[in-house]
Amino acid sequence: MASKADIDDRWAKPLEGLCVVEICHSVAGPFAGSIFAQLGAEVIKVENPKGGDHARGWGPPYWHGKSSVFQSLNRDKLGVSINLGDLSDAERLKQFIIERADVVLQNLRPGSAEKSVLSSHSLLAEKPTLIYCNIGAFGATGPLADQPGYDPLMQAFGGIMSITGEGSGNPVRVGPAVVDIGSGMWAAIGVLAALRQLQQTGKGCVVDTSLFETALAWMSIQVAGYLASGELRRPMGSGIPEIVPHQAFRTRNGHLMIAAGNDGLFVNLCAALNRPDLAADGRFMTNDGRVRNRTELIPMIESETLKKDSSEWQEILQAAGVPNAPIQSIDQVVAHPQTQALQIVQPSPDLDMQLVGLPLCFNGRRPPFTRNAPSLGEHNEVMPARSGDAGSQEREGTRK
Repeated sequence: MASKADIDDRWAKPLEGLCVVEICHSVAGPFAGSIFAQLGAEVIKVENPKGGDHARGWGPPYWHGKSSVFQSLNRDKLGVSINLGDLSDAERLKQFIIERADVVLQNLRPGSAEKSVLSSHSLLAEKPTLIYCNIGAFGATGPLADQPGYDPLMQAFGGIMSITGEGSGNPVRVGPAVVDIGSGMWAAIGVLAALRQLQQTGKGCVVDTSLFETALAWMSIQVAGYLASGELRRPMGSGIPEIVPHQAFRTRNGHLMIAAGNDGLFVNLCAALNRPDLAADGRFMTNDGRVRNRTELIPMIESETLKKDSSEWQEILQAAGVPNAPIQSIDQVVAHPQTQALQIVQPSPDLDMQLVGLPLCFNGRRPPFTRNAPSLGEHNEVMPARSGDAGSQEREGTRK
């Protein structure tokens, strides 16, 4: 009988035995591949022999010979170099996919994969159980389907930048690559759903997602608000249109995020501020009223928060049960006891390096950090050898 430790180890790698071929570069596709790799799948990252993934050079900073960007997106993978423009190389990769792969991820320039021997229709014709995921820019159909795209372009085109930043001033991009990262997440969700369907029907399928669709998904609430009211949302800094007060307030020595998301919390906040009169004011008794009278209420609250330091207000609001948080810098986030307790910043198995792991645990176990990002072509032996290459029989199908 398997021990509890053995069971926990299996749960920490729930996709062990799955083989994923990642024909991707930059952020969105590699992040999707990283999800599968950290969940235990064997992920084969395919790169061009001439320079590899663009992200290898996205620095400084560099970390152990690779950019920190590349390290963060490509841990736990095997890496092979294949010249997709060389028909012989492309056929070798196709052979590997037919023989070994369960899933293909690709985010090449729109349309390029479909013109090659690695097209979805070609591969599924020979392997009907394959799950083939396209991560595009604007989507699989429409007048812009063949156009390339990048995270900041989609933050602009998808409306995200129209509601980000302060009410006046230049457009502001969300700092993290939310569209790229989100697209990788949707790719993983779509593939997992397709694998479930495969179990039920025995048939693979093509999964399509894109940066533009991901941007629209991030905007779901704002689009619904516009369609319901006809009003265009505007940038509101740290605030949101639907809830008041729900934003950062100035204190005597900085800022503090306060989220009084319902009427009861607003009463508690007013008591903590020693302003119970605000909670009794007919204009502010309901969230609807507070939203409509935002411009009157916010300065009244901030006139109180300016009287104490952020740490003092944290203690007072915590005691009152009012959700709040300091605006932490990255070094503060990494060093915080809560981050440390979660052990989500994981040490490399053999280098002086730490990376953020998956925000998932299974039976209390987070998927482990098992392998550093590969060097270019580091695991080429997993690919079938070229025809006529001595030793090809021995290397064919080798796994590492």
